[in-house]
Amino acid sequence: MSRAAPELEHAWRVGTAPGIFPFIGHGIALYRRPLAFLNSLPAHGDLVEIRLGPQRAWMVCHPELVHQVLMDARTFDKGGPLYERLRSFLGDGVGTCRHQEHRRQRRMLQPDFRAARVADNAALMGEEVESVCREWRAGREVDVSATMLALTTQVMSRVLFSDSLDAATGSELRGCLATIVRGLFVRTVVPIDALFRVPTPANRRYRRAVDRLHAIVDAAVAERRQGTACSGRTDVLGTLLAATQDRGGAAISGQEVHDQLITLLFAGAETTALCLTSALDLVARHPEEERRLHSEVDTVLAEGRLPGPDELPHLVRTRLVLTETLRHRPPGWLFTRVTTRETDLAGHRLPLGATVLYSPYLLHHDPASFPEPDRFLPDRWLPGQAVGIPHAAMIPFAAGSRKCIGDSFAMAEATMALAYVTRNWRLSHLPGHVERVRPAATLGPRSLVMICEPRAQRPHGTPPRTRLPNGR
Repeated sequence: MSRAAPELEHAWRVGTAPGIFPFIGHGIALYRRPLAFLNSLPAHGDLVEIRLGPQRAWMVCHPELVHQVLMDARTFDKGGPLYERLRSFLGDGVGTCRHQEHRRQRRMLQPDFRAARVADNAALMGEEVESVCREWRAGREVDVSATMLALTTQVMSRVLFSDSLDAATGSELRGCLATIVRGLFVRTVVPIDALFRVPTPANRRYRRAVDRLHAIVDAAVAERRQGTACSGRTDVLGTLLAATQDRGGAAISGQEVHDQLITLLFAGAETTALCLTSALDLVARHPEEERRLHSEVDTVLAEGRLPGPDELPHLVRTRLVLTETLRHRPPGWLFTRVTTRETDLAGHRLPLGATVLYSPYLLHHDPASFPEPDRFLPDRWLPGQAVGIPHAAMIPFAAGSRKCIGDSFAMAEATMALAYVTRNWRLSHLPGHVERVRPAATLGPRSLVMICEPRAQRPHGTPPRTRLPNGR
């Protein structure tokens, strides 16, 4: 059952969340109990005023209102505490730039993420998922979080830089990303700059990670410019460097090359890794869903072959599991926008420069849109079931002109990775495992360790086949 359409409600509910800490505002509650705090807000209205430090902000709690915000990117531009922090780290790439710059940037990058290019990259996705699992052994504990981040970082580094980054540098990237994600969240919900200028160990770790990540990207760009790496290879770095030579007066700067690479690396590695880790965690908690998934991958990936573009359309159950994972635990769980003019939202007048927040997690756990929202139910996405879900209630990749440029790429990568892992391995939780999914800038397990056992289709104790002769 969905809420009534706004034109039938006649009036939106606008309220204010009760506050306890006058100076820090609701930021402390959002930091300490983020998901519980979000779920408490709809009781106060469809549009709820909160405070982040000294700033007023408005949380949008109704899917139709969120849709209105996302479909009007000119009025509700990317901004507010989240994007202020992201810009200080990512720069002005396609994920963080202002509205007036977005169309140009997206048109430049879109060819690298179209369906045909995703299909071209399917082979490397399959190679990398095989590679990161090749050290697994029967009965051993495996760090699933680290493995999935290794996978997505390696995939993104190959898509962005071809083979320019060696294994040690890739490991550094993963460590930097993990540190940065933890630090970004507290800087968003408690936007008081003075707190983060104090040279505490946490602040120093964050600064070192940011500086090192930028240095790695700069080194890869410099190496390509000198012609010593991957000459003639088709990758995003090649697209960007070609754009710096535009003869029509629209050449991009070296800074933009850097910002785009940082943005795509951060967004493409972290969120897909969390989606995969959550999926493996949830499947292990639901034996019937695990059985159905195993049945599909055993059929589609017969004889243990790597998944590729031909197999993707047949991995229907796998995609249902991933879609429900994105509903249940959306990696991107909280976002901000800023108004570029005075405007009305839910009948309430917002001033120029107002901070507006929306949360995919909140929408995805609204019982009015998703009955039994805390249950993991992939069947809710079967064609006959999904028709009852409000169109604006499921937004793991946002919507409108600012919808994630890599949504199809991410889904293809996650589908092939989940299919390969579950075809070859069964993962189970450690005895006494307690679920801990504390949000940071993104949402998902960051230290999930599980026990791996080979599936019956492979002789017991035999690892996946070794790398191909070319090193992949």
